[in-house]
Amino acid sequence: TGAIGLYNVGQSCCLNSLLQVFLMNIHFTRILRRITVPLHAERKRRNVPYQMLLLLEEMQCGKQKAVFPIDLARCLSGHRVKLFVQHDAAQLFLTLWNLIKNQMTKPELVEELSYLYTIHVQEHLTCQKCSLETKRNSSMLTLPLPMLDVDSRVLKTLEDCLHHFFRPEELTDHNMCFCEQCGRKTPFLQSMKLVHLPQTLTIHLKRFCFEESAYVHKLSHYLPFPQDLDFNAVLTENQCQADDNEKASWQYELFAVVAHSGSTNCGHYCAYIRSLTECKWYCFNDSQVCQVSWDDVKCTYGHSNLNWAETAYLLIYMKKRPQ
Repeated sequence: TGAIGLYNVGQSCCLNSLLQVFLMNIHFTRILRRITVPLHAERKRRNVPYQMLLLLEEMQCGKQKAVFPIDLARCLSGHRVKLFVQHDAAQLFLTLWNLIKNQMTKPELVEELSYLYTIHVQEHLTCQKCSLETKRNSSMLTLPLPMLDVDSRVLKTLEDCLHHFFRPEELTDHNMCFCEQCGRKTPFLQSMKLVHLPQTLTIHLKRFCFEESAYVHKLSHYLPFPQDLDFNAVLTENQCQADDNEKASWQYELFAVVAHSGSTNCGHYCAYIRSLTECKWYCFNDSQVCQVSWDDVKCTYGHSNLNWAETAYLLIYMKKRPQ
């Protein structure tokens, strides 16, 4: 089944959860299996994709219920990914992905990896005085969705968070931009339009909130997320910049949830992952792995009165196969 645990090797619950999400994704492992193996022993020890491949093979070929990711952890520590510290799953995901990409030597694999995970958007800036519009294409690895609106009110569903992320924003007062046509700072309308969505879509629920005092607190309120997500039904025409063929593939189903329990200073991560071969949900909690139900996964929706409760932090959706 591939449902093998990873022992905790020094507050590595965050790393373990993300590794399980990577290695349970058959689209990712198909790329990983085609990497060029480094020739020298030292390069092998420092190569993240190669160490991930060794770990994958140990997990799939061994008889034990869990394996030690110690060699990969040592490899990552050589790239400034420390053990015995509290990691943020969203930041560590970006760090791991960039290390994997930068250490792949085959250009075609780098291209496939980027196509598998990268989101493409188009940023628009429009002067409110003369209507001069500028556009800029950009990409991102996660959709960092706010949990609160501009008035600090709770957003109640994942669809609300998505709609709020792509809403136009007025830049006025001290946020005004310089307009080349007007020759001075003017109010602008800033908007972001969705251009392309990848096979594996990672959504970051921004549950850790900074206050004016620089104090970070966790937003634990209830936020349901669907098993099936259709971006055509969520976003408006003005929030998209894509052709019909691209939009036709914007049908997703939930693949994994990286959940956080505890506070900002003292917490724990685990991963709920749906096996793509068995279509069953598993909970990966370091070395402990067990089959769970969708009702168990829904327990990560959050609860405003249970600040230490388990809450979804990263949502990973997978494109549905065409009918």
